[in-house]
Amino acid sequence: MALQWLILVVAIWLQSINGTNSNFPAYSSEFKRLLSLSQLQLNNLAFASDAGKLLGFISGVAASHLPLWLVLLIGSLLGLVGYGVQYLFLSDHIPSLSYDVVFLLTVLSGNSICWINTVCYMITISTFPFDRHVAVGLTTSYIGLSAEIYTDLVGVFFPSSPSSSSSPIKTAKAYLLLNSVSPLIVCVFCAPIVRCANNVVSRRLGGGFVVMFVITIGTGVFAVISSFGKIARGLPPFVVVIGMGVFLLAPLAVPWVENVMERFQKKCWLRRQGRIYDVGQVEGGGGERAEEGWKEAEESGGGGSYEVVEEVREKDRAEEVVQVEESDGGGGSCEAGVEEVGVKEMVKRVEFWLYFLVYLCGATLGLVYLNNLGQIAESRGFRRTSTLVSLSSSFGFFGRLMPSLLAYIFSRSKCMASTPASIAIIMAPMSASFFLLLNKTTLSLYISTAVIGLCTGAITSIAVSTTTELFGAKNFSVNHNIVVANIPIGSFVFGNAAALLYRSKINTEDGRCMGTECYQTTFVIWGFLCLFGSFLSIILYVRTKKMYAQRL
Repeated sequence: MALQWLILVVAIWLQSINGTNSNFPAYSSEFKRLLSLSQLQLNNLAFASDAGKLLGFISGVAASHLPLWLVLLIGSLLGLVGYGVQYLFLSDHIPSLSYDVVFLLTVLSGNSICWINTVCYMITISTFPFDRHVAVGLTTSYIGLSAEIYTDLVGVFFPSSPSSSSSPIKTAKAYLLLNSVSPLIVCVFCAPIVRCANNVVSRRLGGGFVVMFVITIGTGVFAVISSFGKIARGLPPFVVVIGMGVFLLAPLAVPWVENVMERFQKKCWLRRQGRIYDVGQVEGGGGERAEEGWKEAEESGGGGSYEVVEEVREKDRAEEVVQVEESDGGGGSCEAGVEEVGVKEMVKRVEFWLYFLVYLCGATLGLVYLNNLGQIAESRGFRRTSTLVSLSSSFGFFGRLMPSLLAYIFSRSKCMASTPASIAIIMAPMSASFFLLLNKTTLSLYISTAVIGLCTGAITSIAVSTTTELFGAKNFSVNHNIVVANIPIGSFVFGNAAALLYRSKINTEDGRCMGTECYQTTFVIWGFLCLFGSFLSIILYVRTKKMYAQRL
């Protein structure tokens, strides 16, 4: 059990440094200036990072044939090359880079994220077979904190004055350096622990997950508080970094306590003569065997001790794992009535295309906004782009965490709303946020960025369960990769459309657009697209309502 929790902590650490692509808005404007890029070319670089996900299947193939620690190191080395060469260019160690080379390096760095994600998914799912949705949701929520963590590190190790002319280039180099080095350092540190704990049965997890959620929520609250401008400026950067470090180390308390308990129980057990069984509530008829074990313990001089060694529970739970795995063809889905659908059959279904478009007009649209956040802030005369990046990251963290928390709370309840209905509800405030951006105030920029980050994270997290519910778990890895292929598509279409509208409104000699009118039309279009996606999710809910009702 201590090893189980330690693997979960390692997955949390890996995810917390794996959102390097979310830092792009913090240095995109400087890249645009140094390479003399048009807004359209800059947008294509944002698309290149998403395009790396199209090659994510390579990491899945590698993980099935190579040790996971090696897969982890390969992913971190890809990021080292992708971001590191760009850093060397900004630092004048490389005289020049063509736009095509920068594009390919961005694709490479975007693909590196897939390798680390693959390892995190595999070790988490195999280690918590009964609580895979809760465990995966908990760990992946930390990827939403990446931008906040990197922003804090830049503030401590690369401080600069906003009024300094060299500040933008210094900040850009800092982000690229950290993007290239940080994942490698963490991956090397975590590699010895990374493994698939096959056939491990989850037990006594309630208290551990409660502690994990409390720590995670506390981490998110601290990140949000330190993101706001006035509060952040009132706290020394090193205090913020130390605080975040303490919160990231806090989950170690769970495996440490579990290890202490296991050592104590082992010592107590060694003092006993005879076998002692768990007399607690054991599923699948284990209670009768437990009573027999208890009698045996008394006859052997147990003296009626209530010390617990969970042999009966372990055996019953192991048998339950086998039954679950056999019932869904190895996918591990515990949901009844889920039809297993292959790719060919999936793309023929109306539900797939509704779901595809809902994701396109929801989470993907939110990612496009976040990718363009640097240019949006610049056009409104807002210089503290890193603050907005940190804010969106923190709220994206809570967005990813909420579905996992609700799944844990209602895991034994049949009153959960269907995921299509949940997505429809989430997309309503997201649409309102795009229209709120038509307001010129800085407050509207803060509020909209926070809400869009929150909703984007929530939809991204819910989508994992939605794919499983609609098309089964057996072919999940392939099916979900087909679904998320809309991300580079949406990034290219929506991003280029925004870039063309931006270019049509250029009003400065240096080729920039300043003023709220730069993205005014874009925000209106995005707002209506989000409303359209919400409408489609309602249609998807109606079409799948009977299926969810049968499952209950």
